[in-house]
Amino acid sequence: MPKQITSLQNPYIKELVLLKDKSRSRKKTQTFIIEGLREISLAIKGHYEIGTILVVSTIINKEEVNNLLQNINSNVEIIEISKEVYKKLALRDTTEGILAIATCKDLTLKSVSFKNNNPLILVAEAPEKPGNIGALLRTADAAGVDAVFIANPKTDMYNPNIIRSSVGCVFTTPIATGTTSEIISFLKEKNINIYGAALTASVEYQTINYAQPSAIIVGTEATGLSNEWLQNTTQNIIIPMRGAIDSMNVSVSAAILIFEAIRQRQLIN
Repeated sequence: MPKQITSLQNPYIKELVLLKDKSRSRKKTQTFIIEGLREISLAIKGHYEIGTILVVSTIINKEEVNNLLQNINSNVEIIEISKEVYKKLALRDTTEGILAIATCKDLTLKSVSFKNNNPLILVAEAPEKPGNIGALLRTADAAGVDAVFIANPKTDMYNPNIIRSSVGCVFTTPIATGTTSEIISFLKEKNINIYGAALTASVEYQTINYAQPSAIIVGTEATGLSNEWLQNTTQNIIIPMRGAIDSMNVSVSAAILIFEAIRQRQLIN
């Protein structure tokens, strides 16, 4: 019979609350919480190690849990929790009454390997909002890019709001984080062209040939890319604006640029 926890005062549940709320707790334990069947399934598909699954038996049925467990190759502890405990740990009321505790992956640049010799990479510099990061990761997954790099991240990638807003796409695309300097060095060492979305010294994005190894760099809507990026790009690119404003949401801009690169690559294949 699975272990049961019904009290919010349980020491383990208190630890999980910290894991949900505090980046330093995730960093210290090298674990994080995943909420929802789809997100847990994508984490398993992305070869994340799942150590514990917490379920509310009155919300999720055993068959769904058993189907999930069939795809996990390790001994997973199952804990039944009360609705009260679940509500404390979950961000959404609409998820299916299931949470998982997973082990963090190494997201440094040294962990990156490409499946081909002609990678397409999306780089975001210092994105501040988890919602924007999530949208960028969804774009990356939809386009099938080879990697997403986050330069100078403001939070860890296992922030539950990033997992939620990415609908699990944080697990489906190779991700690495590093400083702007580290990522620039990495791209140059790999002979990857650097195309920075910027207003200055730019050409229209569709005039660039993205058929060679390419990284598309986007900055924040407020400040754009830092000078360090602008001084190290192969070419700055711009999306022509037809209206009164001169910028779009970063995830929208990234989608336009990435899918133009994908379109060009499909034409030559």
